[in-house]
Amino acid sequence: MQRKKVADWIAQGLKLSDIQNRIRSEFGIPMTYMDVRLLVDDLKLTPKDPEPPKTPTPSLAAPGKKTAAAGTTSPAEAKAETPGTAGVSVRVDQIARPGAVVSGKVTFSDGNNADWYFDQTGRLGLVPQQPGYRPPPADLQQFQAALDGELSKMGF
Repeated sequence: MQRKKVADWIAQGLKLSDIQNRIRSEFGIPMTYMDVRLLVDDLKLTPKDPEPPKTPTPSLAAPGKKTAAAGTTSPAEAKAETPGTAGVSVRVDQIARPGAVVSGKVTFSDGNNADWYFDQTGRLGLVPQQPGYRPPPADLQQFQAALDGELSKMGF
């Protein structure tokens, strides 16, 4: 029954973060974003790609903002700003930190920064630059969605 619900949600085009929230609310099962991602993979389901955003006209672009299309940053260092991730930006390091499979940096909506990494066992680690800092829950969901998008682009 639960598998069918998840399959139906994927067919409806829901994002993994939305499925994560529904699993928590409808089934009472708290899952991390990565757990949901692995569940969908185990069920051999493929989430629908969101409709590509329309290319903004130059007059609508934020002044002074560098874009990867202009060739100012490498694709691996480009900020991930997908729909729904306003204020949270994710960057992937070209060389992973020691002990990590992949790593990078995140800037949250309140301006605080943190380093993130996936270790060899697939666990996500977050190391804030300000000791004791905890990002808002909404920012964490946006971070996970943006990270998923960046890692998908890289083939992870």
